[in-house]
Amino acid sequence: MSDSPSAPGAAQNDRERGAGSAGKVLYGALDLGTNNCRLLIATPNGRGFRVVDAYSRIVRLGEGLSQTGRLSDAAMDRALAALRVSAEKVRRRGVSRFKAIATQACRSALNGAEFIERVAAETGLRLEVISPKEEARLSVAGCANLIDRQADAALVVDVGGGSTELSWIDLRTSRTRPGRPPIQAWRSIPLGVVTLAEQFPEGSVPPQAWFRSMVDCFRDRLAEFHGADDLRPLFEAGQAHIIGTSGAITSLAGLHLDLPRYDRSRVDGIWMTRAECEASADRLIAMSIAERGAQPCIGPERADLVLAGAAILQAVQELWPCDRVRVADRGLREGLLLSMMSSRGRRRSRGGRKTSGAPT
Repeated sequence: MSDSPSAPGAAQNDRERGAGSAGKVLYGALDLGTNNCRLLIATPNGRGFRVVDAYSRIVRLGEGLSQTGRLSDAAMDRALAALRVSAEKVRRRGVSRFKAIATQACRSALNGAEFIERVAAETGLRLEVISPKEEARLSVAGCANLIDRQADAALVVDVGGGSTELSWIDLRTSRTRPGRPPIQAWRSIPLGVVTLAEQFPEGSVPPQAWFRSMVDCFRDRLAEFHGADDLRPLFEAGQAHIIGTSGAITSLAGLHLDLPRYDRSRVDGIWMTRAECEASADRLIAMSIAERGAQPCIGPERADLVLAGAAILQAVQELWPCDRVRVADRGLREGLLLSMMSSRGRRRSRGGRKTSGAPT
């Protein structure tokens, strides 16, 4: 991914705009996915960052895309409403370094480029449509702090609305190499919670058979990939773990904990066993959509999608068996922020020019 600004605006020094209350530079990262629009504004803090502002809205940009091949007018309007809110937050905060990315829905839609132009015209945000490989890289970067470095391998599973990115990491090599662990193999499968749920409408068959159909569908697609087979013995020997990042997986964790309301501090980083993941899925299968929507960690906007995410996770667990799953309430936005901050540091050490990418 280039480090060029994602929104219009003249180059300015960080002293002139984009400084937080303590005089630190503010960074912004926006991720427009098939299901969600997410914004994070933060300032560097040691090796990480301190969040200044955040915004998340379910927009279902990819609703109906798998049937028509196009983004619908209603879906684009929902996304634009969220993007306007995001752009205003970026302007109001005075963000100096900003990137906005779009993923599977904009990659695959026939009118994706047209929508990107409309976003720029109506909000001032310039969305960059990233590749599946870059999406996988950023997801791993965002979840890197949750990797158990005592394990021999890890598999990061980023379940999106329109696609799922899987990244296999050989941790044996990272022990002798400082920095973020390298991705040994990766795979993007164009099935996410929205596309899988649309392919298998709920109520068409008994609940258990319906859920199993989603598991088998994703499993069949994943089974076609053999690029990470050399790591399989580590999974079979119990020397590996999975990191799952998505709203559906954090919802499973919230249900598992029986939280009265969603609490990121309780969910992010929690370890779940495979049996616990499947038990949470079984509880949801026994519920109606209305009952799932009434669950405090799911809500009505995710009620018809959460089991598609659970099916994807179960399919991965069946093909890549390991008992430990770490739940991540983090991903692309965090990886994008860390990448920007890292590249900023490299440029400053070389005396590079400072630029601003905030919308005007």
